Amino acid sequence: MSKNPKFEEADESELEVSKPKDWAAGIPGVMHAMVPAIEQMGVNRARKTVLAMNQKKGFDCPSCAWPDPHHRKAFEFCEEGAKAVTWEATPVVIGADFWAEHSVSDLRGRSEYWLGMQGRLTEPVYKPAGEDHYRPITWDEAFELVATKLNALGSPDDAAFYTSGRTSNEAAFLYQLFVRGYGTNNLPDCSNMCHESSGWGMGQTIGIGKATVTFDDFAEADLIILMGQNPGTNHPRMLNELEACKRNGGSLVAVNPLPEAGLKRYKNPQTVRGVAGKGTELADQFLQIRLGGDMALLQAVSKRVLDAEARNPGTVLDHKFLAEHCEGLEELKEHLAQLDEQEVLDATGLRIEEIDELAERYLKADKVIITWAMGITQQKKGVATIKEIINLLLLRGNIGKPGAGASPIRGHSNVQGDRTMGIWEQMPPAFMDALGKEFGFEPPREHGVDAVDTIRRMQDGRIKFFLALGGNLVAAISDTHAAEAAMENCDFTAQISIKLNRSHTVTGTEALILPTMGRTEIDIQESGTQFISVEDTVCAVHASWGSVEPVAHTLRSEVSIISRLAKATLGDRINADWDGFEKNYDLIRDHISRVVKGCENYNERVRQDGGFIMANGPRDSRTFNTPTGKAVLTANDLEPVERPAGTLILQTLRSHDQWNTTIYGFNDRYRGIRKGRHVIMVNAEDITELGLADGQLVDIFGEYKDGKERVLRKFRVVSYPTPRGCAAAYYPEANVLVPLDHVADGSNTPVSKAVIVRLKPSGSEPLLG
Repeated sequence: MSKNPKFEEADESELEVSKPKDWAAGIPGVMHAMVPAIEQMGVNRARKTVLAMNQKKGFDCPSCAWPDPHHRKAFEFCEEGAKAVTWEATPVVIGADFWAEHSVSDLRGRSEYWLGMQGRLTEPVYKPAGEDHYRPITWDEAFELVATKLNALGSPDDAAFYTSGRTSNEAAFLYQLFVRGYGTNNLPDCSNMCHESSGWGMGQTIGIGKATVTFDDFAEADLIILMGQNPGTNHPRMLNELEACKRNGGSLVAVNPLPEAGLKRYKNPQTVRGVAGKGTELADQFLQIRLGGDMALLQAVSKRVLDAEARNPGTVLDHKFLAEHCEGLEELKEHLAQLDEQEVLDATGLRIEEIDELAERYLKADKVIITWAMGITQQKKGVATIKEIINLLLLRGNIGKPGAGASPIRGHSNVQGDRTMGIWEQMPPAFMDALGKEFGFEPPREHGVDAVDTIRRMQDGRIKFFLALGGNLVAAISDTHAAEAAMENCDFTAQISIKLNRSHTVTGTEALILPTMGRTEIDIQESGTQFISVEDTVCAVHASWGSVEPVAHTLRSEVSIISRLAKATLGDRINADWDGFEKNYDLIRDHISRVVKGCENYNERVRQDGGFIMANGPRDSRTFNTPTGKAVLTANDLEPVERPAGTLILQTLRSHDQWNTTIYGFNDRYRGIRKGRHVIMVNAEDITELGLADGQLVDIFGEYKDGKERVLRKFRVVSYPTPRGCAAAYYPEANVLVPLDHVADGSNTPVSKAVIVRLKPSGSEPLLG
């Protein structure tokens, strides 16, 4: 497979740029989903996987966390989901000779695309100290190796245990039990890099870091405000519900630095209108906001709401709701009375008329949803911006009623479920008390480290052992060179993975890869065929059943791997039936029902048709788990992103042919960029002002004042409709430019949406050293 030219590296000299699309999906979406699936999996395997995705007796999509409707269509999948399944369920496997042919150094020189396209991992492989090749070992040797390394550490806090959002509830629960049984709370996860700001902002204001809406609320809303997200690429099935909102008379407002095709017009491929007609125009208003300006916009709209109330007392605010359920209104009024309108215009790059229009739309709507993604959470003031979202919703009682609420859109299939199951370095005392009681041990109480602090401790030599349950941390985290050097500073690194990625090539002194089954595959254990469960972005928990045979008989499930690792490492240190957990996942769910609040009678409820909805105080009863029991309106100080002369504010983003760090191809067809990824999108006027030309090759220098050079070489300038002073480049390549210390206030999330950069013609400045 490695010699197949179809999956070799791209020749970016052939990069093509065309006009961005003004609509999404339609027949092209179907073709880009199904043709690769059939080509790479064959007709039969493609049918068994793609048609089973998101069905009630099928498996949950392994890409985004968008919820499923009550009445499923026969084709309940999108292009991105089909790509994810094709990538995971491919029958192509890596043979034993691969490891002799390719050294770790060779693999490190390959792209994420090439690594992923080599096929499925099927056997444990180990890289000893001083060697440059992995070599196959047995499962028993692998488990014993991990146990020996862990038990030789001076302290449990010398180890860190990372988790990807694709992990099931059952595996996540066992993993955190294993880690806490071992004696540490060092449980960094992918949430630390995406929606951690949502958790902090919502937790401090309404007492829960989850969406306060249901699936049906989207179609019922009078107004949906979409901020910092691109549904057409990152969660395309959301477009169905946005279309339903429009058909029911609702309106949509898109707030984003870039115009996104999916928010302009949607051609639903399962309707006649979407196939033969023009589709549905979605966004009634597009606010092309300057990077970092969202907080100022929200404050300006809230101020207009308060001003409208002052002009017509008793007719605008939801006074009953505010009096019974909220606090902080007077402080907010006093704070927003001082808001400087010119400062708002400078921060947002918008016109007064545009802000007035949004305020009018909000005032006319009785039921409003504000939904956001990483365009908000990865800002320096991401937590405060989310608090401003809550402020605006609370003013008119838009939490706790049908068709209204706050909706962070989770970008990974079960990242929310992982957190519910205990994958967090700061789980509250009540969870730890229940866990300790259930398994007869005293869990560690000191908070552990998140993803950024894990890298910092690796740099200092304070974390020597690293185990990842899925994911690709060195590619996903900020400050790529620093992260890779930190990982290399470890004594031992291990990855539980489906396919190769960058994190397998940047290792500690010793390294281990443990291959696992995918969500698409049938999981048969001693008690019979098993299912797992997941939680989606609106708190719905449901079962997921694999639909195809595993690609190799040597594979083990995540539950099996964790159970055996824990047994080998912990022995009988805690009262956990590791053998029983592997044989029958119902035993795990029995424990979950007694430990995790809201999961009582878990086995029974998850088997119900469509599963069950987790309790949510703000949504269900307008109750708020805050110190006073009330939702909190907050006063937050603006801090616009400053742009020195001659620089641009850069954001990182995904292309249409990728999912997180997984690269499916080299095309971003909605943005009109094909056959390459080494581009920087810049406003045409900025290109001229900087003395550059469209299509020119430039070096991109990070302008962070820590004395370190961060540079990307030979990126092509692409004239693109970005806001003035703003630019965009693809993740993870541009992570090099994001300093490790450039994090959001409060949440410690890498700030990938406000990176100050300077562009210089390639070759005009030599490499340092």
